[in-house]
Amino acid sequence: MSHGIDLRTVPYDHPDAVKLDDQVQLEYQERYQGEGDATFLDPAMFAPPYGLYLLAYDATGTPVASGGWRTQDENDEGYSDGDAELKRMYVVPQARGLGLARRILAVLEDDARAAGRHRMVLETGDQQPEAIALYLSSGYSPSAKFGHYRFHESSRCMTKPLLPTPSSPATPSSPAGV
Repeated sequence: MSHGIDLRTVPYDHPDAVKLDDQVQLEYQERYQGEGDATFLDPAMFAPPYGLYLLAYDATGTPVASGGWRTQDENDEGYSDGDAELKRMYVVPQARGLGLARRILAVLEDDARAAGRHRMVLETGDQQPEAIALYLSSGYSPSAKFGHYRFHESSRCMTKPLLPTPSSPATPSSPAGV
């Protein structure tokens, strides 16, 4: 399913991350009639242990998917203490259907849980049915709106508790080695 795919931890401003971010912005513009995502994102927001940014590379070394999480705590945009916000989940069209988003999502959830976050939160839109289906099938539930687009009709917010995992043997690898 994900044979030949290498997940790597990179800074949010890594050139390959910027390339994929540019592609997802074009897709947002297409799906939402000219609007990209205007949420302010600073590369420092994704620096461990306060976040993590991952890229998936195919066997040729081409970046084909991205995703990250950043720390959120109670603020005037509706977040709660202990939140981890999912950002920039994206898979290039030619790599869709390979389970990459689900694989990235699982690593991000595990990392946020290990960092002491209690809940994963995300905001997507009604023009992204594939994303909504992924999150629902991964245990996310619709929630009250929060974030930059909380007042937009097309906004869809979801949350999932990051419950502690049963005791498991410590693994020597970091998310970069996943």
